[in-house]
Amino acid sequence: MTAPNSVTPDLTVDGTGLLCVQLLLRLRAQIADLPAGAVVHIHTTDPAAPLDLPAWCHLTGHEYLGPVPSPAPDREVYALRLTSAPVRTRPGRPWHPDPTPTPTPTMTPPTPTPTEDAN
Repeated sequence: MTAPNSVTPDLTVDGTGLLCVQLLLRLRAQIADLPAGAVVHIHTTDPAAPLDLPAWCHLTGHEYLGPVPSPAPDREVYALRLTSAPVRTRPGRPWHPDPTPTPTPTMTPPTPTPTEDAN
């Protein structure tokens, strides 16, 4: 595991003033289109963040990297690295896995290629 303070974030999420669920909903929305391996720093004033963020990462499969030195004394900063196949959570309920199955690609039969007339 790389030390979180030695990695430049691909995204910084400002969760200042947000508590647990709101913080996770904002985080989830902002990381939705990022690629696997992206590093995210979360700025937060939520006193439960040191417990909530590692637990949410465990649930979703993202890698919790830990605290990062904060540039401001009134907030904490935590880092995580995105996984390639996160467990989806329910809309509006980031603590609950989404029971909706992920659509699987359907196999279509190959299109027959026309054969040339031997005459």
